[in-house]
Amino acid sequence: MNRHLKRGLMSATVIATVISTPLAGRTLDPDKPEDALEIMKRTQCGEADGVAAVYHWSGKVYSRVRGEPDRHLFNGEGMNIRQCVRIEDPKRGVGYKQVSREVMFYLDPKTNEVLRTWDNPWSGETVNVMQIANDPVNSRANYPYSADGKPYKISTLRRQGKWMFMPFEVPLFYHNVLAGDYQDYVGNKYHAMEIFDFAFLAEEMLDTKYPTSYPTISWVRISDWMPWMKMRGRQGQMVFNAMGAKLKNYDELPDVIKDEITLNYPEYTAPPPGDDQRKNETTWTVFRKTIDAERAAAKAEK
Repeated sequence: MNRHLKRGLMSATVIATVISTPLAGRTLDPDKPEDALEIMKRTQCGEADGVAAVYHWSGKVYSRVRGEPDRHLFNGEGMNIRQCVRIEDPKRGVGYKQVSREVMFYLDPKTNEVLRTWDNPWSGETVNVMQIANDPVNSRANYPYSADGKPYKISTLRRQGKWMFMPFEVPLFYHNVLAGDYQDYVGNKYHAMEIFDFAFLAEEMLDTKYPTSYPTISWVRISDWMPWMKMRGRQGQMVFNAMGAKLKNYDELPDVIKDEITLNYPEYTAPPPGDDQRKNETTWTVFRKTIDAERAAAKAEK
């Protein structure tokens, strides 16, 4: 073979190999604030700015009342759809903001059908079920450095073999929007704890040749009774326990979630806009708005 032709064929082979081989990424270092923030972004967000990420979880809801056995009240199916957008600060660096909305549906523990009403076993009353539908649930701005120059760090992150773990406990104790203005004196604060435990493959998370990571998540919430249950101050708590993962896309959600969203929550197929400035919603704020609207409608009919 002509040596010039042979050299040309070899060059073409090298070029073809380079084009067909994915570019190697770099390895993120959790001890560097910029990389630690990138790890958190890869945990929470989609593949790129403006690309939606979907989390799904499935589990059970129990009662915890002093002096009686725990009761399996509901099954639960939930999802959060979100996106992240790039933000910059001349002192704090390049960061991101996350915007999201989430739903969780209470299911009959025997049939797994979405509940519309519920027979309260303590009061004997049949009440309307208000599903969890919070829009928005946005996070604060996240940067590699705080306003006073403190570097960003994920203090709970640890590695074990090929796995990495990231647990978070979120104690909640704040003003109950359904109560009056004297809660500091008589109690009735909203008191709960939410626990989020992420697990992901170290290679997928740390090697940036992967566009993002797809962690598993466990979620536990210990809280007061939901207001729609009409427990009237009865002693006791609710315990939510669920597991799930970040999905590749919305279509991977279970049918029971997609069907209910199509029927009653069509806006939950996409995250809020990246510039969303609305105040966050909770079960309590949504319930108050619902009750206020019902009372206003009843008053208008008189």
